[in-house]
Amino acid sequence: MGAECRYELAQAAYIKLALHALKYPATAVNGLLVGRLVEPSSSPAVVSVIDAVPLSHHPHHLPLLPTLELALTLVEDHFATQGEGLAVVGYYHANPRCDDTDLPPVAKRVGDHIFRYFPRSAVLLVDNKKLEEAVKGKSRDPVVQLYTRDSSKSWRQAGSDGSSQLVLKEPSTNVVLADHVTTKKWEKIVDFDDHLDDISK
Repeated sequence: MGAECRYELAQAAYIKLALHALKYPATAVNGLLVGRLVEPSSSPAVVSVIDAVPLSHHPHHLPLLPTLELALTLVEDHFATQGEGLAVVGYYHANPRCDDTDLPPVAKRVGDHIFRYFPRSAVLLVDNKKLEEAVKGKSRDPVVQLYTRDSSKSWRQAGSDGSSQLVLKEPSTNVVLADHVTTKKWEKIVDFDDHLDDISK
C-alpha cells in the first residue's frame, strides 16, 4: 500500500515526536500519528500527518496491547469530536541507543495493529544521529525514516528507490526544532505514561 502513497508531515507532529525522543534519550519512546487521507483518488495518494500523540517512555509499557488499545480509543475519541476527519494513521518509535537504526519488533506489531484500521498506515523511526545533527542546526533533512507495509505484509523502509515518499510540510521545520531545543520545550511534553502516573497531566 505504501508504494502508492506520499506522507506529508506537519511541523507540529514532527517537532512533538522529536521533543519526545529528546526528553527521554536513555529509553525507547513511542507515540501515535494522527492525520487523514487527503487525496485518496490521486496518484500517489496523500496522507497528511497533522499531529503526534506521545504514548510511552517506559520499556515495559511498549508491548502491552491493553494499554495500546486504551490509548488508541482515547486518541480516536478525542480527535473524532473535532469533526475534521482525523484518525490514527501511524506510529512513531525512537530507539534508546544512538547507533540503533533497526525497526524493533514491537514497532512492527503496533504498526500491524494500526494497519487493520488504516491500510495506508506508516511507521516512523527516529534516527538519533540525524536528530543530533538537526538539533545543532547542521541538517535540514527529516530526522525520521519512513516504513510502510508491503504486499508480503512486512515493514520496509521507504525511499530506497530514490522516491521521496515522506516530506516535511514546512521546509524550515528543523530550524524551529533547534530553537525549541534551545528553550528546553521538551520539558512540556507529556506522554500517556506521564498521564497514567498523574492524571492531572
